[in-house]
Amino acid sequence: MTTFVDRVELHVAAGNGGHGCASVHREKFKPLGGPDGGNGGRGGDVTLVVDQDITTLLDYHHSPHRKATNGQPGAGDHRSGKDGQDLVLPVPDGTVVLDRSGNVLADMVGQGTTFVAGQGGRGGLGNAALASARRKAPGFALLGEPGEARDIVLELKTVADVALVGYPSAGKSSLISVLSAAKPKIADYPFTTLVPNLGVVTAGSTVYTIADVPGLIPGASQGRGLGLEFLRHVERCSVLVHVLDTATLESDRDPVSDLDMIEEELKQYGGLEDRPRIVVLNKIDIPDGQDLADMIRPDLEARGYRVFEASAVARTGLKELSFALAGVIAEARAAKPVEVATRIVIRPKAVDDAGFTVTLEEDGIYRVRGEKPERWVRQTDFNNDEAVGYLADRLNRLGVEDELLKAGARAGDGVAIGAEDNAVVFDWEPTMAAGAEMLGRRGEDHRLEAPRPAAQRRRDRESERDEVQREFDDFNPF
Repeated sequence: MTTFVDRVELHVAAGNGGHGCASVHREKFKPLGGPDGGNGGRGGDVTLVVDQDITTLLDYHHSPHRKATNGQPGAGDHRSGKDGQDLVLPVPDGTVVLDRSGNVLADMVGQGTTFVAGQGGRGGLGNAALASARRKAPGFALLGEPGEARDIVLELKTVADVALVGYPSAGKSSLISVLSAAKPKIADYPFTTLVPNLGVVTAGSTVYTIADVPGLIPGASQGRGLGLEFLRHVERCSVLVHVLDTATLESDRDPVSDLDMIEEELKQYGGLEDRPRIVVLNKIDIPDGQDLADMIRPDLEARGYRVFEASAVARTGLKELSFALAGVIAEARAAKPVEVATRIVIRPKAVDDAGFTVTLEEDGIYRVRGEKPERWVRQTDFNNDEAVGYLADRLNRLGVEDELLKAGARAGDGVAIGAEDNAVVFDWEPTMAAGAEMLGRRGEDHRLEAPRPAAQRRRDRESERDEVQREFDDFNPF
């Protein structure tokens, strides 16, 4: 299949946010111009949009890696960086977005439906935005956040009102070509149809779409033939039409057994039991075909099926079939519940909700999880002491230190902020004072120059061990 792809794995990466700028205004006769570093730009989003002109996922099959542009870094003189450009990816109507585990993220039906597959990173603040009455000249800026990157799976499910199902060479493509303006490939050998064909039919005041699903064979629901790849295209259809070949040349087949086999495959696939069925006895223009249709029609009607006889070549029985389908579709549309606009529910966070948790793990590490702490860690330049001190101030104001004390943490215990694969681990110092008044030169924080309690305790233990060893050496005459 070179022109139709209905399932692809797509690797999307949103743009990274631009870094903030740490700059001081320099002008003649103004030695204390103050900070003037601009903010970094926002990274571009990756957005999926339904486009009626797109009918296949072929482009994403050939180019599965898509990335939005990054935000530009800020500059001096209060110049903010340019935002990254959003990447808009058009997808066919009926595309289902899943994650690697098979969980549905979005069901995209209807022109213009959008889904943000990757959120762009937030731009970092420049030192001009970080200045305050207590921190008049910050010597640091915040880093831009990395953009969201993940793997998603796109599956296309045809949006049609009627699905024609049946054995290969049953005449489904011929029927859709005469019922609508569709021009599918037609030949007298099995598996001529390799892709679903869509056509639009007008019957009176009802306009509906009809899909020709590639031929099914026994075992299609388990992956034989083309069935497993295209059975998903009948899920959205309101009516299933069994096209039975009354002029088959195969001695081991007959229309009734073909119907039973297709129904068994639909049952194995699941989820289609409630769809109304219509049976079309095709190719009655052939003498033997008409005789066989007359023979099996009473049996099919006894099973409760509405049976129609048709011939795509002779153009007989098509008008009755199209109007019957229009009536069933009109009933299905009337029974469909009215779609109500989605209500926007706003759930504000509680006033005392800090939005983070502190848990003690088996290895003795206290792990802090939360949107704000993890974002602040990602935006901190750990090569700049003042930036690290600013992070400590923010965590203290958020209440992380109080929660660590409640959890039983002691000075020198390990604390990790973030996920296991990308966490920042440090020795906790609860007595560390907060406040910009303790800062020295720009880019430095004297609070970080004091020895850490954990290191001091190790030195005390080594001193005690050395003292015991000296006493033993003095006591031992040998």
